[in-house]
Amino acid sequence: MDQANILVVDDEPDIRELVCEILKDEGYEVTVAEDGAAARTAFARKKPDLVLLDIWMPDVDGITLLKEWSVGSRPDCPVVIMSGHGTVETAVEATRLGAHDFIQKPVSLARLLSVVSQALDSRQAQEKPASRTAPPAASEPFGSSALMQVLRKKAEQAAGHESPVLITGEPGSGRETLARFIHKCSNHDGEFVILDPGDLKPEMLRAFMLGKEKDDGSERGAFEQARDCSLFIPDLQDIPADALRIINQVLESDHYQHEGGTSNCRVIASGSTDLIKRSQEDSLLQQLYYKLNVLPMQVPPLRERKDDIPELVRFYAEWFPNHENLPYRPFSVSAQNRLRNHGWPGNLRELGNLVRRLLILGGDGEVTVDDVEHALRENPGSPAAAGPQHPKIFDLPLREAREQFEREYLAYKLRETGGSVGKLAEAVGMERTHLYRKLRALGIDPKTAARKGNST
Repeated sequence: MDQANILVVDDEPDIRELVCEILKDEGYEVTVAEDGAAARTAFARKKPDLVLLDIWMPDVDGITLLKEWSVGSRPDCPVVIMSGHGTVETAVEATRLGAHDFIQKPVSLARLLSVVSQALDSRQAQEKPASRTAPPAASEPFGSSALMQVLRKKAEQAAGHESPVLITGEPGSGRETLARFIHKCSNHDGEFVILDPGDLKPEMLRAFMLGKEKDDGSERGAFEQARDCSLFIPDLQDIPADALRIINQVLESDHYQHEGGTSNCRVIASGSTDLIKRSQEDSLLQQLYYKLNVLPMQVPPLRERKDDIPELVRFYAEWFPNHENLPYRPFSVSAQNRLRNHGWPGNLRELGNLVRRLLILGGDGEVTVDDVEHALRENPGSPAAAGPQHPKIFDLPLREAREQFEREYLAYKLRETGGSVGKLAEAVGMERTHLYRKLRALGIDPKTAARKGNST
């Protein structure tokens, strides 16, 4: 959204200046307010397109302002809560009251721009007339990381076409969730049909897939059930050869032939990360692979998108109490951080099962980092039991690893220089203005860093 007006409300000058500078660099119009009174005045003078709102301020809290600016159960414009480590649960509560999302301090540049873009997009979507093709929310969240934003965009584009889609990824990474999202974004009102022949005998496969005529009427097969909607084929590499032949025949003719006419269905298939290798060893699978690989998509493993983990944890922590009557327990910041740094060999499946276990076996109160450590050690497939085999920073995406290194490096140098930014600039060879921006972006307070050094 060009020249969107964003109201930044925070009583900390450094955060206001940093966020304002970042947003202006991105082309947004920015208004700042240092407290609740100033925020009310700015909001009344010109209703913003988006509000970035701190929770704790000297005169009024952000939750009160959120309620004031709401019409019915939703705020009059998207509101994103900015919260420190000690107020994450309050921020989560704010999302239940209608806030679009929340950003945790110290502010991450990538997270800030991602949430701002999504919030403004949601406003535009609300202003447009309702449409059958508007992409609905997935049953399971994709997450807001850069990787998943790109994948979501590709899925929405694919939904506008009828060509086959091939989704690859590790087991448990969310391939079926992506397939369901594509189906929901399409113009299809029909079912999402899953074709899983399992251990059916060859003589039963054709009827299972294509249906058969009976004295009392026809029996619909999987392709007939998916007529004019979506047929999902999970784990393509494990489909029996006889079933692969039938799928090949259907795709060869570009439609499914049944008694009384023909019908089309979109085929969405999925396979493991070794699907290409497996297809090179099986000519029948290779033929099908090339027919289906029209719109290829790859779901990244959870360890490559760790920024999504807090959002996924919140989803599961609320889903299980609502659907399985389990007790609700919030996750502490340290617990969420520990989960972010786990390797997740089982991906989303492992994360969901771990959250369920913590809700079932845990006591009252929030889930602590000790609870998480204990649960990970009890998980037979968890690398936590064997202990780390390399520095944890190696498990992070390059950007996060670089940020963590820069944060630790500059904090160390600040302790050496007694908190003097001037001396630090000379020591690290950076221009002072750029260094100030870097320190703010990394959430480093020179005085606090120096005090930590003096106390050791």
